[in-house]
Amino acid sequence: MPANGSVVHKSLRVLGLDPALAGATGYGVVELNAQVAVMLRFGALRFPARASFAERLREIHQMVAQLVDEFSPDAVAVESVFTALNMRTALRLAEVRGVILLAAAQADIPAHSYSPREVKASVTGFGGASKQQMQQMVKAQLGLCEQPEPADAADALAVALCHAHFAWAAERLERSLIANPVAAMSRVRPASRSHFSAGRIPIQR
Repeated sequence: MPANGSVVHKSLRVLGLDPALAGATGYGVVELNAQVAVMLRFGALRFPARASFAERLREIHQMVAQLVDEFSPDAVAVESVFTALNMRTALRLAEVRGVILLAAAQADIPAHSYSPREVKASVTGFGGASKQQMQQMVKAQLGLCEQPEPADAADALAVALCHAHFAWAAERLERSLIANPVAAMSRVRPASRSHFSAGRIPIQR
């Protein structure tokens, strides 16, 4: 291990999810290894227009359970409920998130939630980034040939990258504490999670 603790040795696999009420629920699996993020799969689960809410919940739970079983992620990352939504929509969307969190809990996998602004700040460096900017940065950070489509899948990949960024920053801090606890603590400042955005994964060339 380098003395400065700047290199991440342990690989991290994250399943990111962008839950939706009426539209498609996006998913993306990302693996971080030696500070390089690689896309393993992405897509979106769509429903027939007449699908009931109960059917949507069941299908989303089954999809997450299948992805967890296939990829064995170390963590599940979910976008949190947008606070500007009306109460009824927010409650329904919380139920969608609930079945996602249930599938993670049933597999004994830790789940983490991030606000839309946190995801944007982590991936692009700007909490007010547009959808287009998000897609471009996701494409660059994952070394993709094209921008991921649909947008729901790109958002899910961004959520996965967001968690990877925070995990990378936390591991760097932990290694610094082990290598030089006094010096590392002197550099630590109270901060919100979004302040870790400076530790974004280097873009692949």
